[in-house]
Amino acid sequence: MIALTMALGVSLSTAMLNVVMDVEDKINQELKTYGANLNVIPRGASMLGDLYGIDKGAGVADKFIAENELGKMKTIFWANNIVDFTPYLDLTVRLEGASEPVVLVGTWFDKKLDLPTGDVINTGMRHMKSWWEVSGNWSSDSDAEGAMVGGVLAERLKISRGDRIRVFSPDNQRSEWLTVRSTFYSGGSEDEQIFVPLKLVQKMSGHDRLVQRVEVSALTTPDNELSRRAAEDPNSLSRKEWDTWYCTAYISAIAYQIEEVLTNVKAKPVLQVSESEGTILSKIKLLMLLLTVLSLACSALGISNLVSMSVMERNTEIGLMKAIGATNGAVSILILSEILAMSFIGGIIGYGVGLGLAQVIGHSVFGVSIALKAVVIPIVVLIVIAVAVVGSLPALRVLLSLEPNRVLHGR
Repeated sequence: MIALTMALGVSLSTAMLNVVMDVEDKINQELKTYGANLNVIPRGASMLGDLYGIDKGAGVADKFIAENELGKMKTIFWANNIVDFTPYLDLTVRLEGASEPVVLVGTWFDKKLDLPTGDVINTGMRHMKSWWEVSGNWSSDSDAEGAMVGGVLAERLKISRGDRIRVFSPDNQRSEWLTVRSTFYSGGSEDEQIFVPLKLVQKMSGHDRLVQRVEVSALTTPDNELSRRAAEDPNSLSRKEWDTWYCTAYISAIAYQIEEVLTNVKAKPVLQVSESEGTILSKIKLLMLLLTVLSLACSALGISNLVSMSVMERNTEIGLMKAIGATNGAVSILILSEILAMSFIGGIIGYGVGLGLAQVIGHSVFGVSIALKAVVIPIVVLIVIAVAVVGSLPALRVLLSLEPNRVLHGR
C-alpha cells in the first residue's frame, strides 16, 4: 500500500513537472493562433492611423516599410521565436455599384519567402488568422485576381463566392477586376474590407515593394520588472541587466531587435495580447504546481497513516528489539529503510506511469508530444525521499515513545 500510494503521487508529479517544463512553448503556440502580439509600423507614423484608418493626414499615408527588408526579422537573436509575420498595404477604393468607398487590403496569404540566411519559410495571413470563419477557399499570393470579402460587406452589397467585382483607385486612373474566392467573418473591422494579394494593391496605389504595417506573431516570455523597465528605456539598464534582457524572449526585447534590423520602424507590442499570454501562462503553470503539491501532500498523509498502523501492529516486535539492546536510532533507521525501499519501488512505477500521463495530456490538450525532461528524474528522487520521510515522522514519534516493559506486558 505504501508503494501504491507513492506511485500515485509520483505519477501525477512526474506528469505535471514534465508538462510545466515544456508547457510554455506549447501554450504560446496555441495562443499564436489567435493573432499577432507585435505591430511594426514606420517610425513617426500614427499608430491609430495605421491600425484603424483614422487620423488621415497625420503622417500615415506617406510613410512605408520596404517589403524586401521583412525577411531580416528572421535574422535577429530570437529569430526562431518569430512564428509568423504578415505585411499590409491599405487603399481606399471605389467598388463598382457601391455608393460608399471600400478599404482594399493587400497582404501575403501564404508567402514562400527566401530569407537572408538562405532558409525558406512560409508565412502570411492564413497562418495568422486561422480562427477566421472562411466560407470558401483562402486566396493565394499567386492568384492575382483572387479576393476575400468580409462577411458584413458581402451581405450589404449582396456579394457571393464566384462573383466578379470591379474596383477603382481613388483617382479613377486604375481599375482591377477581382474574383471573390471566399467570404469570411473575423469579428472585427476586417469584416467590411476586401483582402487581395499585396502586389495588386501596390500596383493600384503606385507604392511598389512598400507596405504600411506588419503584424508579427512571436513566442515570448512573460514580462517582469526588468522587461517593463527595458520597455520604458533600455538605456536605463546596467550592462548585466541589458544582457539578461536582450538574451531573454521578452516581447520588448524582440521588438527592440526588430527595430535594429529594419530601417526606420517602430515595433509596438499589442499589450492586450502579450499581457494576456503571460497571465494565462503563469496561471496555468501555477495550477499545475499546486496540483503537484496537493498530490504529494495526499501521498504523505496516506503514507503517515499506513506507517502508523504498521508500527502499532509491530509494537511487540519493536518492544522486543528495544529490550535486547536496540537503540531508538537503530529501530528508526530500520523502519525508515523499509519505508524508503517500498517508496522507491512505488516511485519507479509512478515515474513510468507519469511519463505516459504527460503524453496523454500533451496529445489531448496541445495535439503534440511532451518533451521528457531529464531534470525531472533527480527531482522525483528528492520527492520520494521527502514524502517518505515526512510521512514517516508521526509514526517514528510513536515508535520512540514505546516502552519495552509496557509493550511486552501487553499495556
